[in-house]
Amino acid sequence: MAASVSLSFWAALGNGATLTVSLIELGLLIFAAQRTALEITVTKGWLLVGPAAIERAFIHNFKALESTEFKRIRGVDADPASFLQIRFWVNTAIKIDLRDPKDKTPYWLISTNRANELAELLNVAEH
Repeated sequence: MAASVSLSFWAALGNGATLTVSLIELGLLIFAAQRTALEITVTKGWLLVGPAAIERAFIHNFKALESTEFKRIRGVDADPASFLQIRFWVNTAIKIDLRDPKDKTPYWLISTNRANELAELLNVAEH
C-alpha cells in the first residue's frame, strides 16, 4: 500500500514530493511496527502478555502450535471466551490452558515466533 501511495505521488508530482512522502511513510511504518510488537514476559510467578497478566499457578497446560494448528484454533475451533493476543503476520503460537475458578477464560492464544522457547520457559518448575 505504501508503494502505491508513493507511485501515485510520483506520477502526479515528481521525484521531490515522492521522496518526502516515502520518508514519511517509512517513519510511520517503523512507528507502527514498534507499537504493535507484542511484549511477552515470564517471571517466577507471572506471565505477562501485552497488557494482560496471569499468575503462573493458574496455568494448567500449554502447547506450542505450528501454523496449521494455529490457523485451526484461531478459526473454526476458536472459543469466544478465550483471550487472544494474535498478530496476523505471525504463523506460530502457544496455547495456554487455564484453571482459574474465578475466571471463565478457557485458554490464552498468543502468537509468537518463539513458541517453543516460550513453552520451555513456562516448563520451568518454579511457579
